[in-house]
Amino acid sequence: MRMKKFVSFLMCSVFLIAAVSCHKDDPYKLYDVKVQLVYSDADPVAGVTVNAVNTNTGMIYVGTTDAQGNAVVPAVAGLYEFSATETRAESGTAYSFNGFKQQVAITHDYEKTPFVVTIDMVGSEAKQIIVKELYTGGCQKDDGSGYFQNDKYVILYNNSTVDADLKNLCFAMTIQYNSHTTNVDVVDGKLTYEAENRVPAGHGFWTFAEGNAPVLKPGEEVVVAINGAINHTLTYSNSVNLSNSNYYAMYDPESGYSLASYYPTPSEAIPTSHYLKAYKYGTGTGWPISVTGPAFFIFITPDGVTPQSFFEDTSNENLYDNKASGKRKWVSAEWVVDACEVFSAGYVGKNNKRLITSVDGGSVVLTNRQGYSIYRNVNKEATEAIPDNKGKLVYSYNMGTSDLEEGSTDPSGIDAEASIKAGARIIYMDTNNSGNDFHQRKEASLRSK
Repeated sequence: MRMKKFVSFLMCSVFLIAAVSCHKDDPYKLYDVKVQLVYSDADPVAGVTVNAVNTNTGMIYVGTTDAQGNAVVPAVAGLYEFSATETRAESGTAYSFNGFKQQVAITHDYEKTPFVVTIDMVGSEAKQIIVKELYTGGCQKDDGSGYFQNDKYVILYNNSTVDADLKNLCFAMTIQYNSHTTNVDVVDGKLTYEAENRVPAGHGFWTFAEGNAPVLKPGEEVVVAINGAINHTLTYSNSVNLSNSNYYAMYDPESGYSLASYYPTPSEAIPTSHYLKAYKYGTGTGWPISVTGPAFFIFITPDGVTPQSFFEDTSNENLYDNKASGKRKWVSAEWVVDACEVFSAGYVGKNNKRLITSVDGGSVVLTNRQGYSIYRNVNKEATEAIPDNKGKLVYSYNMGTSDLEEGSTDPSGIDAEASIKAGARIIYMDTNNSGNDFHQRKEASLRSK
């Protein structure tokens, strides 16, 4: 009798354990997360890819929209960043639509209490002038004693078929400067100024001196030294040579940007007419563009507004986090020509957007101090469609960093720099989404020039 009771008790225990085990949450269970892309000024289309990035693991889960803009993304429980981007052409003009939503929590109760993740898709036109490359992270010193980061530069490129006049074009960055630093402008996963259709230009901005702005023909580029317009390779072989008569230099010590380590006297090869003018309103003596994850943008003041008058207008100012050191000016999104949102490697789940969706709907990751740059991806279809490019395009691109953790590469497979040397005309991606438009290049392109 006792044996029967023991067996009965044992069986009940087994059933109880099994029942508890069955109800234990499975961390690998996929939940069909419903997503809706919402367009305010266009109709939804089928075939748009929706990405969900798990901010804890970095895993990416993907879904595709139907004709009504609905998608299902199979994803495990976790905290996510959802994004989508697409490009359309109409009457010869390219339009990009981008959407981004942060801090979306998918729990194990999703099946019981499902909800739809709505993503507002913001439209924008493709621009004439683009950022081809941004190099701010620096490189390793030859003796292994550390790193050097005062060799920053940016390259602008005419991606269109008509001449581009850079008069009144300005170079700016946001504040908060670093992507991984706590950002008081982000509330409940959204930028507080998203609905205001503007972006903050922190600390100061630069522009070409009056009467000296270059005019770029289609396919032409201009190199601008952000720091140190000299040949840095004479001291650090892993660095770049910014001593070139065709280059421009951010150099205006009279503005207050006079930090010697940032702004040594430019090389004699660079004419003084190529010195940029600065408009400074922040504290300190150096323009503090981030070396880990900058949000960089270029803008052109409209008719009736000059860089000087924009600078003098104090009505467009406020203080980031109400700090005197955080003075910034608001730039209308309509003025922005191009932008690049860079996230810091090693901070998965901690990086924050600083550029609103209509300016840049995504981000690209940078590992700094290794000589890497953020380089534009090639628009494969548009580039291959140019008749004169036949036989000039170089494939098997090997300068990407997809083999590294959080690295990336150009999905086109076209080696832009080698193709340009071969006489090809490159058309770069321009979807207003840094995640689609840029990749991390394992060597700054000026290293080979």
